[in-house]
Amino acid sequence: MPQNSFYPQNKHPFAPIAMDIHPHAEPRHTQEEHGVTLQRDDIEQHDTPTRACVDMIRILLVDDHALMREGLRQLLSLEADLCVVDEAVDGFAAIQKVRQLQPDVVLMDISMPVVDGIAVTHQIIHEFPTMAVIMLTMHRQDQQLLQAIKNGARGYLLKTASSQELAQTIRRVHAGHVQIEPELTGTIVSEFRRLSSLSSESSSLTELSEKEVDILRCLAMGLSNKEIAEQLAYSEKTVKNYLSVIFQKLSIRDRTQAAIFAFRHGLIPADEWS
Repeated sequence: MPQNSFYPQNKHPFAPIAMDIHPHAEPRHTQEEHGVTLQRDDIEQHDTPTRACVDMIRILLVDDHALMREGLRQLLSLEADLCVVDEAVDGFAAIQKVRQLQPDVVLMDISMPVVDGIAVTHQIIHEFPTMAVIMLTMHRQDQQLLQAIKNGARGYLLKTASSQELAQTIRRVHAGHVQIEPELTGTIVSEFRRLSSLSSESSSLTELSEKEVDILRCLAMGLSNKEIAEQLAYSEKTVKNYLSVIFQKLSIRDRTQAAIFAFRHGLIPADEWS
């Protein structure tokens, strides 16, 4: 028979193994003798994986689909620095396992029954602010992405991502970075611009004096310059001068834009326009 690496190279293909099997052998020392009481299942299921994951990035998988969890575990097992410590099938189990194991990174399915991944992420970050959570989803939904980031997720990946992209994302969020797929960054930029615009408008409102706010409110209610002057006891020329200053401060061109600004900032009482 030709030599093969799967066969021993000696004359005894199955070498005898010395085993101490005696009906009256002394029992092994129990954990109680050392002041610790552990069930056998606890030792096998929790202690051993913990030792195996030393100096590795410890990961908790959260997904209600067993096939997805199994596939992720197999993919991540190929990475020398990544270790899956446990799995959770729903949000409640995820929170319990996070409290028990305190993993470095949580891979969170965004769509789960009863409690979705965004709500679970919010609770996890509330209890463990430094923990890294990566959201996984089948479909791109801009609102979900924004909600995930607002609730503390550091990564957002489509499930169509490659194993290399997944591993790289895990390493980056573990290092303290935020990782979003390039196709999704446009959503973040658009939201940032929208919030910046609102912030700019809010700061512009604080630049208006009390008299200018009163005039702006009257304008938004549809009053003419003459009517505003009569209501506030100003001259019509004074009202016109005030409006010019208001337009300049708010960087607006006409009365319509001024009225829209007033509506956005709640300057019109509800009973006046409902």
